[in-house]
Amino acid sequence: QVQVVESGGGLVEAGDSLRLSCVTSGRFFSLYHMAWFRQAPGKERELVARIPWNGGTLYYVDSVKGRFTISKDSAKNTVYLQMNSLKPDDTAVYYCVAGVVPTGRGRQYDLWGQGTQVTVSS
Repeated sequence: QVQVVESGGGLVEAGDSLRLSCVTSGRFFSLYHMAWFRQAPGKERELVARIPWNGGTLYYVDSVKGRFTISKDSAKNTVYLQMNSLKPDDTAVYYCVAGVVPTGRGRQYDLWGQGTQVTVSS
């Protein structure tokens, strides 16, 4: 069974930094991307950052460009989201998504983690 588990959320003050981590574990052939979404209270879930697993262009939503950095450790099937200069508007539940290529003949699919809360106080 493939699992996606996030960690690293918490309560910080505006201007602080946090690093989120997300590990994909279990039995699968490979990954094709990993991404971070977030959902704030009363708002729609939005894609924050995405990293292709085998090279390609990184994606960032405009509101985090220059402040957040997505990176990966392929050997550990882990993706990170370094968040600097945090703002109260960054407060949300952050979800990790792993694009999984299964073993055998199954189609690739996106698997979501449970989410981790990030709260930024002013």
